[in-house]
Amino acid sequence: MPQQRARMPAPDAAERRTVLIIATLAAFLTPFMGSAVNIALPSIAAEFALDAVSLSFVASSYLLGTAMFLVPFGRCADIYGRKRIFTLGVAVFTASALLSALATSGLQLILFRFIEGLGSAMIYGTGVAMITSVFPLHERGRALGINVTAVYIGLSIGPFLGGYLTGFLTWRSIFLTNIPLGIYIVYQIRRHLTKEWADARGERFDIVGSVFYSAMLLSVMYGFSHLPEIGGVAAIVAGVLLSVVFYAWETRTPDPVLDIPLLASNRAFAFSNLAALINYGATFAVGFLLSLYLQVVRGFDPGTAGLVLITQPVIQALFAAPAGRLSDRIEPQYVASAGMALTAVGLALLTFLTPVTPIGYIVASLVLLGFGFALFSSPNTNAVMTSVDRSLYGVASGMLATMRTTGMMFSLGFVTVIFAVFIGTTQIGAEVLAPFMMSLHVAFTVFTIFCTLGIFASLACGRVRG
Repeated sequence: MPQQRARMPAPDAAERRTVLIIATLAAFLTPFMGSAVNIALPSIAAEFALDAVSLSFVASSYLLGTAMFLVPFGRCADIYGRKRIFTLGVAVFTASALLSALATSGLQLILFRFIEGLGSAMIYGTGVAMITSVFPLHERGRALGINVTAVYIGLSIGPFLGGYLTGFLTWRSIFLTNIPLGIYIVYQIRRHLTKEWADARGERFDIVGSVFYSAMLLSVMYGFSHLPEIGGVAAIVAGVLLSVVFYAWETRTPDPVLDIPLLASNRAFAFSNLAALINYGATFAVGFLLSLYLQVVRGFDPGTAGLVLITQPVIQALFAAPAGRLSDRIEPQYVASAGMALTAVGLALLTFLTPVTPIGYIVASLVLLGFGFALFSSPNTNAVMTSVDRSLYGVASGMLATMRTTGMMFSLGFVTVIFAVFIGTTQIGAEVLAPFMMSLHVAFTVFTIFCTLGIFASLACGRVRG
């Protein structure tokens, strides 16, 4: 455990409740958008004539914008105020949703989704940090569990509502539905949340390190999404070189954006983040792949496909809060590791999909995935945030969200590579059914192996309670 700074006055119950409500509403907003857009991808591809690889950029550009700026914005929040960055993030996210709804080309939509990712970076890097700032250790798992539940409710409603919105009002209505909630969140912050949290106030913001960090992630993720092309390999090499430069800079500057020596020596922090990277890397593309499978292979309309995909996030929403409470009483690593194991089993079941697999089998697999993910997510978040000093809450929250988003990006990037190898630049349809199913089997097999390895990373994080 890191050395703790002087204790601040404990927040009262009203303040804790206000922070939890505002952060939870925002936690609903971003996953709802992501899961709803996933179900609308075939409709977006049809309108803009996007091939399989270009279509994946509609989802991955958002994740790229988020991953690049999570840690820098988390550090900004620690220095200049978590509420300030959080509010700005909700505003940017809401404005970019409007722009996405008005997009007239696939390129515009990809660009606006990238800007939307910037807003998400500000939200992700501060929401969990604000909750951790106001809730004591013995209540933190419960509060984080409620916050994670909101994420899964957003994921649950997204495919269902997104499918029907796409069917009756076109995919653009998905983006428009987010605007009123974004405006309401900003209003509630301005009216009810007066306190600011800036535990690293007065420290210098590391602009140079932030540029290196963002460029490093951009190069690696861009390169990974363009494999096996030579340009993709070159971008990955450039990213590796930038990581060396970033490490050299961060270990020499007095106020680094990411205190590498401190965090690297924190076993619980390091391995819990690694486990999150693996978990999201192995699971995020499931919704993307099954959305295409259900609509292209099985011929379901968006609404029906959404009803099937809603299974996983509903289970996650039901069990996330109880899992968080459980991690207040039991070491989080044990609960999270059990969740990782169940997730691996759920992924293994999906490797046996065929064009005629019973829907009940798919639903059962999604139930297992949802339960495993619920057991993993809240306890793992609790382990990360409990393992650091409060002056690093923004950085820790941003780092965890970076692992989550980078895992999502790599998950989609890996699928993009598989599509490029087996399908090419052809639009996904009945004429490429066999190579699409081959892509599905390869993806779920690799994801199962990846998640199995993640069990050991989760177990290795050690104890986070003294």
